[in-house]
Amino acid sequence: MKGVRLWPQSLVGQIILIVAIALFVAQAINFGLLLRERNRVDLTGQTAPLVYRVINALDGRGDHGMEHGDRPGERDDRRAIYFSTTRPVLDGRARPDVQARAEAMFADIGLTVRSVAAVEDSRVMPARRWEQIRHRATGEAPGDRRVGRLRLAVEYEPGKWVTSEARIGSRPARFGGWLIGQTLILYAIVLLPLLWVGRRLARPLKQLTGSAQQFARTGAADPVDERGPGDVRDLTMAFNAMRARIIAMLDEKDRMLGAIGHDLRTPLASLRVRAESVEDEGERTRMSDTIDEMNRMLEDILSLARAGRSTEAAQKVDLAALADAVVEDFIELGSPVDLADSERAVAFVRPQQIRRALRNLIENAIVYGDRAHVSVVREAGMIRIAVADDGPGIAEERMAEMLEPFTRLEGSRNRETGGAGLGLALVRAIMAEHQGELRLANRPQGGLEASLVLPG
Repeated sequence: MKGVRLWPQSLVGQIILIVAIALFVAQAINFGLLLRERNRVDLTGQTAPLVYRVINALDGRGDHGMEHGDRPGERDDRRAIYFSTTRPVLDGRARPDVQARAEAMFADIGLTVRSVAAVEDSRVMPARRWEQIRHRATGEAPGDRRVGRLRLAVEYEPGKWVTSEARIGSRPARFGGWLIGQTLILYAIVLLPLLWVGRRLARPLKQLTGSAQQFARTGAADPVDERGPGDVRDLTMAFNAMRARIIAMLDEKDRMLGAIGHDLRTPLASLRVRAESVEDEGERTRMSDTIDEMNRMLEDILSLARAGRSTEAAQKVDLAALADAVVEDFIELGSPVDLADSERAVAFVRPQQIRRALRNLIENAIVYGDRAHVSVVREAGMIRIAVADDGPGIAEERMAEMLEPFTRLEGSRNRETGGAGLGLALVRAIMAEHQGELRLANRPQGGLEASLVLPG
């Protein structure tokens, strides 16, 4: 089972994915920088009130003596300030970041302190009255609220401490949601125009690809509309010009082949008439066989030269029935051929071409392998027409060579051992025109199996 391809295959898809990844990386870097700055601002916002309260309290005490009625160990709830002559006990989680920031702020102001300590603690407080009313109105489950407090203790003189505290927010700022919204807007601004440009570029390229594939299959293709960006239009114009020249050359080749076939058939027909006048029956038979061989060779050469430009229309055909009809023709001629029972196998093919390909394989099996065993099998979305023989098979290193034109397994040109070596080449060309394949394989029990593999 093939794995899922995450990387798109199209040019437009790759461009859009690369831009999207680049935007994501840029936004991630931007998020990191903004988060760092946000944390710095939050840290300053948490530390500054405590520092300012300490500075105001110390400034109000003048030379740090007991003024304004303050007594050591006494708390001033109005200013959240607490003076003591012993190091205060700070319960909670240590905040070294707040401590470092407070020391820096004291240094910036020019206030010299001996030591600084900072802790954060949280307390569970009962819900306020208005919160209870909101819970009853909305149906939410009532619950206690957690309040965070930050405490800063500063030793401003030996043995003299001042402690300040302030409430800190317990609800995080909606920073992530804002950044996600910004990213989506950025994607819409950048990727939507890019998608429009990509589709405008992809449409003519897709049409050009389809036309080239059609030309490769059939030898003919419709011209491509010349549209899109300038570079794409130039490519389309060049393709259309090349297509026109190739089609003109193929048409000229077909006309030339038709003329050659006509000109050669005329003297062959004349030779056949003259051969009938030969009195020696054995010589007359040999001359007739030679003329028949020349006719078959001429037909094979013309068919191979016209491969890919067939005028026969494709249609739905039951290949099992077609194979049965071809085998019956051979059996009527006394040829050693048999057909295995096969289920119905319908495919969209050119029936006369498939008949010719199957005949070539059966003839090869009879000539080189003494007998032909034909079967039609449907497997994995394909239909395979197999022709097996009882001969010696073909050496593995010569399999590919036997598919080339004018190549024979037996090196002599004796017509008793085969034709001109065009049969398999013609079958391969017919299979290519049907988007199929000709496969050759040696059988384990001996002999060769040649298969016509067609999309089913």
